[in-house]
Amino acid sequence: MTKNTIIPLFLLFIVTTMFLGCKESASKSEKEQVSTEDKEPFFKLSLAQWSLHRAIGSDQLDPVDFAEKAKEMGFEGIEYVSGLYTKKIESMGMEALLDTLKAKSVEHDIENVLIMIDGEGDLAASDEQERNQAVENHKKWVDAADFLGCHSIRVNLFGSKNEDDWISNATIGLRQLAEYGQSKGINVIVENHGGFSSNAELLTRVIKNIDMENCGTLPDFGNFCVKRDSGENWRGKCIEEYDKYKGTEEMMPYAKGVSAKSYDFDKEGNETTLDYPRFLKIVKDAGYTGYVGVEFEGSNVSEEEGIELTRDLLIKLGKELSE
Repeated sequence: MTKNTIIPLFLLFIVTTMFLGCKESASKSEKEQVSTEDKEPFFKLSLAQWSLHRAIGSDQLDPVDFAEKAKEMGFEGIEYVSGLYTKKIESMGMEALLDTLKAKSVEHDIENVLIMIDGEGDLAASDEQERNQAVENHKKWVDAADFLGCHSIRVNLFGSKNEDDWISNATIGLRQLAEYGQSKGINVIVENHGGFSSNAELLTRVIKNIDMENCGTLPDFGNFCVKRDSGENWRGKCIEEYDKYKGTEEMMPYAKGVSAKSYDFDKEGNETTLDYPRFLKIVKDAGYTGYVGVEFEGSNVSEEEGIELTRDLLIKLGKELSE
């Protein structure tokens, strides 16, 4: 074999090796891609009814058709909002409404996850009579959750602007309702929803004070405003906010659900106001595998488009984080 023959053979060996290496790398990349696509998110997906509150409020969507709508959009579970049924309760009564909702959920093969309760009084009120009345008002929703097969009701804790008073009264009121919930096998969970309830350190202190298995939290990615310039819980500019990532991490050990709030998206489908990968990593690291509820509150796209964008982002990140 001559020297001139050896050099081309050596070059051929190098080219062949590089080709096979690239092919193997490409094959590995394709396998990883297929593997990710085959994975399921580490959580289940539910739809929070508040995502459709504008459609319901303008009579574009009948709230009794919520189960059907959520199923059409690819969800496994639904989270009701009590206030969106006020008119229905007045017109058809609570019993008939619950019968209808249960039948609809069975018809569309969707799980009733929880009921978000608003407008039934302040469970953390300083006045004992007012607080006790709020507990009584909430009991019918515990019964409703039991009938529908939900695992929880979500409640608010507003109350005093004094930290010590709030902790004391919130502990009393929430414990009373949790005791009733325990008798029905229903969790009573608190969302960070304004005031001291959005201070995760204080809220989890209340949960620890109560120390009941069925008393927990519903971390919401976007509701960590502790104080607004209006002095109200929701209206007005936020002037004091609790660290939302720290707060979610503190609430997750007691979480019976997770509320994935969303507002706006870029062209690639990423939420632009919240660090979704960071939030989902916190949820995953807590060992949570239950329902994550889509709760879109934006205004730059339609409610349905916002729901779909949030859903798709959660599925993508959920698959990436799945083992």
